[in-house]
Amino acid sequence: MDLRRVAPTLPYGGQEPYGGGYEAPVPYEAYEAPASNEPYEPPVPYEPYGPQPPVLPQQQSTPAPAPALAPPPTPARHSSHRRGRPAPPRAQSEAAPAATPGNLRRLVPQALVVAFLAGGTSAFVANDKAVELSVDGVPRTMHTFADNVAELLADEGVTVGAHDIIAPAPGAELASGDEVVVRYGRPVQLTLDGHRRQVWTTARTVDGALRQLGVRAEGAFLSVSRSAPIARHGLALDVRTERTVTFMADGRERTIRTNAATVGEALSQAGITLRGEDTTSVARDSFPRDGQTVTVLRITGREEVREEAIPYTTVKTLDATLFKGTEVVDRQGRQGARRVTYALRTVNGVRQKPRRLHDEIVRDPVTQRVRVGTKVMPTSVAGADGLNWSGLAACESGGRPGAVDPSGNYGGLYQFDVGTWQSLGGSGRPQDAPASEQTFRAKKLYVQRGASPWPHCGRRLTG
Repeated sequence: MDLRRVAPTLPYGGQEPYGGGYEAPVPYEAYEAPASNEPYEPPVPYEPYGPQPPVLPQQQSTPAPAPALAPPPTPARHSSHRRGRPAPPRAQSEAAPAATPGNLRRLVPQALVVAFLAGGTSAFVANDKAVELSVDGVPRTMHTFADNVAELLADEGVTVGAHDIIAPAPGAELASGDEVVVRYGRPVQLTLDGHRRQVWTTARTVDGALRQLGVRAEGAFLSVSRSAPIARHGLALDVRTERTVTFMADGRERTIRTNAATVGEALSQAGITLRGEDTTSVARDSFPRDGQTVTVLRITGREEVREEAIPYTTVKTLDATLFKGTEVVDRQGRQGARRVTYALRTVNGVRQKPRRLHDEIVRDPVTQRVRVGTKVMPTSVAGADGLNWSGLAACESGGRPGAVDPSGNYGGLYQFDVGTWQSLGGSGRPQDAPASEQTFRAKKLYVQRGASPWPHCGRRLTG
């Protein structure tokens, strides 16, 4: 069939619109439907689901006219019309079908479903957010429906602890385009200039941790490389900063900058050598402090052996045959001797107090044994009482019971010799006996021999 477009009737009483004549369209080839062996089947009419509301009487008698629906768009056809030419008018036979109550019942539910899906899609798009999450320096961009940072981290399985850093805060609300940063805390067993403590850092390298902790690393000793990474379980780090130490040695002062671990190591760096018993004012294995002054002690020494006396002890026993106040030495005590070795030192030329090293016994002491009298002394001697015994004592010894003459043979108030004293019942030496006993023995001697034992002073007894 040869299809041709019929030129339409000019509107407005035959006048050409816009002053121009109408050109008949160029004929085009007929549209051929694709071949198909299946017969055309009309669509199944829509039946509403569930019970339907009853129809009111007025609706049965006078149904409301349905609004006219726009015809669906026809597929575009290949045209050979030149661009800018108007499309031919639709034929009168292609008018829109009339709306019926059955069509309305089918179209209203479909419109509701379309509106519901459109609203849900709008809400879906509104809640979706594009954010960037950086966990320990590893960033990634994602879409999320989380309302705040805490929900985002929970959704992504990111767990944080008390020493971790989260920015912004977990309770902060999220918006599209936000960036969330998580930095994990790492424990560091830090020994800084001899002081050990545990610190936490979110830095991932030793150099970053030193900067974060404010540790001055210039010229310092580090047990781990500054570029070394810090694992999540942490690490041990020994840092010795550079310090100023002053040494006083041999009358000179030397100041150095060092990161040494001990005073002895810093001493070697200063070029100072210790010899023999030389030492320092602080322990050589101690940690050198910043601003510390250390004195080098030059020591010379020798040993000296000395012999020292060991005093003896005295043992006294009571004797009833001796008058009270009389003591008789049965065995004379004797001192012992020991040999003692001392260390004599000079420190920086100054002699120090000798230090005792060891000793040995050369001779043991001998204990002295003494008998002490308990017998009551008689108060008088017949034939000798009433004489001037005090005058005789003043003349012989000056009244001193312990007096001894220059020869050493006579002693006591009345200058007895030892033989005469013991013949009168005295013990030991007369000068060791009490004055009352000496006077008693002198009276007994006077009864036996008169005043002759005292040829020069005997006349004082009666004078």
